[in-house]
Amino acid sequence: MANIDDNMGRIAAIHASIRPLNKTPLLGVAFTVKVPEGDNLMFHKAMDMAKPGDVIVIDAGGHSNRAIFGELMAYYCKARGVVGLVVDGAIRDYDTLSQMDMLIYAKGVTPNGPYKNGPGEINTPVVIGGKTVRPGDVLVGNQDGLVVIDPEVAEVLISMTQATIDKEAKIMDDILAKCEYIRPWVDEKLKEIGCDIINQE
Repeated sequence: MANIDDNMGRIAAIHASIRPLNKTPLLGVAFTVKVPEGDNLMFHKAMDMAKPGDVIVIDAGGHSNRAIFGELMAYYCKARGVVGLVVDGAIRDYDTLSQMDMLIYAKGVTPNGPYKNGPGEINTPVVIGGKTVRPGDVLVGNQDGLVVIDPEVAEVLISMTQATIDKEAKIMDDILAKCEYIRPWVDEKLKEIGCDIINQE
C-alpha cells in the first residue's frame, strides 16, 4: 500500500481517520453513494444496484453520531458480491463487522441508528476522507489505509509499484545480510541545508 501511494506522489490515500475494521485486503471498483447526515436511504437502494467486485463508497459527510449501516446490510452486500464498504461516517455492530472477510472502513462506531428520509445521490463523485472518489475509480486498501486510483493510470502504476517492491527487496537483503542501508541522499540533503557534520571518535 505504501509503495502504491509513494508512486502517486504520496497524496493518494484517504484521511487516516477512516480506519479498517479488519485485516482483509481490499481491491475493487468504486460504486459511490452520497447521503445526508445520519441517513441511509440511498445506501439501501445502492445495495440493490451494486455489482460483484464493487466497493460501495458512502459519503456521509464525516458525521459519526449515527451509524449508516450494521451487520445486516454488510452481509447483504457481501452476499451480492460487493468486496468492500467504505463510509466517511459511522457504523454499528462492530464486533460482527470486524470479523467479516470483507474489508470495511469507517470513521467511527455508534449504536445510534440512521434515519431513512433521503435525499441523496448514487454514482456521482463523492468526497471520502478529503479525497474525491469517482464511480469506477480503483480502490486498494489494507491495514495502512485506503488509496484511490484513477483507472486510466492503473496499468502504469502497477509497473512503477513493482519496480519499487523489487528495489526495496534488495535494500532489505542488504540490511539483513550486511547491516547496510546505503542512502547517499541523506548527507547530500544535510549539506544542502547547511548542516555541519562533526566526526566524533
